[in-house]
Amino acid sequence: MQRRRQCRRAGWERIGTRTRAGAKSARMKTGFTVLIAGGGIGGLTLGVALRRAGIAFRIFERAPAMLKVGAGISMQSNAMLAFRTLGIDTQVAAAGQKINGGSILTPRNEEISSMLVREVSELVDAPMITIHRGLLQDVLHHAVGDDCLTLGAKVEGYRDGPDGIFVKLSDGTEVRGDLLVAADGLRSAVRAQMLHEPAPRYSGYTSWRGVCEVSDGVRPDYTSESWGQGSRFGVVPIGNGQTYWFATANAPEHGVDQPDARTELLKRFAGWHAPIPQLIQNTPNSAILRTDIHDRAPIEKWAEGRVVLLGDAAHPMTPNMGQGGCQAVEDAVVLARCLAVEAELPAALARYQALRVKRANEFVTRSYRIGQIGQWENPAACWVRAKLLKVTSSKRVTNEMRRRIEFSAP
Repeated sequence: MQRRRQCRRAGWERIGTRTRAGAKSARMKTGFTVLIAGGGIGGLTLGVALRRAGIAFRIFERAPAMLKVGAGISMQSNAMLAFRTLGIDTQVAAAGQKINGGSILTPRNEEISSMLVREVSELVDAPMITIHRGLLQDVLHHAVGDDCLTLGAKVEGYRDGPDGIFVKLSDGTEVRGDLLVAADGLRSAVRAQMLHEPAPRYSGYTSWRGVCEVSDGVRPDYTSESWGQGSRFGVVPIGNGQTYWFATANAPEHGVDQPDARTELLKRFAGWHAPIPQLIQNTPNSAILRTDIHDRAPIEKWAEGRVVLLGDAAHPMTPNMGQGGCQAVEDAVVLARCLAVEAELPAALARYQALRVKRANEFVTRSYRIGQIGQWENPAACWVRAKLLKVTSSKRVTNEMRRRIEFSAP
C-alpha cells in the first residue's frame, strides 16, 4: 500500500493498469508513433515503457552497435521503484550489486559521514543497485527488443509541422512521427535546435573513471567517497567481481594527462588510503576514461510543439548525487504514462512537465552545489567541511535520502 501511494504521488503508478482514461487514449492513439533520439538509458527505458503502454516508437542510436561501454552507474531506490512499474527491477538487480551502506572519508580513511542506505531502502521497499552501465543497457535492450531500434543513425535535426514531426538522420533520410523525444544527452542536437543555447557550463573540475577486478579492502555492499583538497575519489562495487572507481580534480577545461592517465592519477592520489592506489594500478591505462564535468543551468521549458526533452537533454547535472541516470529513468516512465492517459499530445506534454521539471531541476541545483563544496581546496575550509559533516546526525542524513528517493510530485 505504501509503495502504491508513492507511485501515485509520482505520477507513474503501474502503466499497465486498465483505466477508463488509459483505454480511451489507447484508442485515440492508433497510428501514433514516438521517435526517440538516443538509445542510452533514458531512451531505452522510454522504449520499454512505451511498449508496455502499447504506444508505437522508434529509437535512433548513433552508435553502430550496442557495446558494453562506459563504467559504473548507481540506480538508487527511486529508479528501482520506477523500473518496478515496468517489470524489470528484478533483472536490473540481478545484473548488479545491492548496496547497504556508504561513507564519506578523508584521504587518511577517517569517516566523516555515513550513508544509511539499507535503512532507507527498507523504508521505501526498494534497493540501491550499482551496476556496470553496459550491463544495465543490456537489460534495457533485451526488454526493448531490436524491432524498433535503429543503430548507426544519429538524429541531426527536425522540422515540426501540423501533420507530424519530420526527423533528419545522419544519412540524409527523413522519418515521420507524431512526437520527437530528445534523449540524446548533454550535447543534444535536438535541444540545440529547439533552444539555441550557449555551450554547457564547465564545473571547474575534471573526472576519471575506471572498472577493474575487486581489490582487497573493497566491501561488496558498501560504497565510499574520499574528500581531499580539490580532489575526490569514489569506490563503488558493481558486482560480477568488479569495482567501479572515479576520481575528480580541479583543473582547466580540455586538459590532457601527461604522460598518461594512470601515471597522473597515481601521482595525484599518492598517500591516499587503500585501496585507492591499488584500484588505479589494477586498471589498464586504455580503460581509464577522462571526462570534464559539465551541466546546464535549469530550465522550465522542456517541450515545444511536437518535441520534448528527456534525461540529460532536459536536465544535465553533475554526478555528485548519483541521480543523473535515475532522473532519466523517472522521466521515461512518467512521459510514457502521460502519453498513455492523456487523449491529446499538448495535454500529455504539459502534464509531463508539471510532474518532472521542478523535481529534476532541484537535483541539478543541489548536485552542482555539492560538487563545488566537495572540490574546495583551502585547507581551513576543508577542515570546517569535515567538522560540519561529522556533526550532521545519521537521522538527518536518512531523512534527506528518503525525501530524495520517495519521488513526490506536485
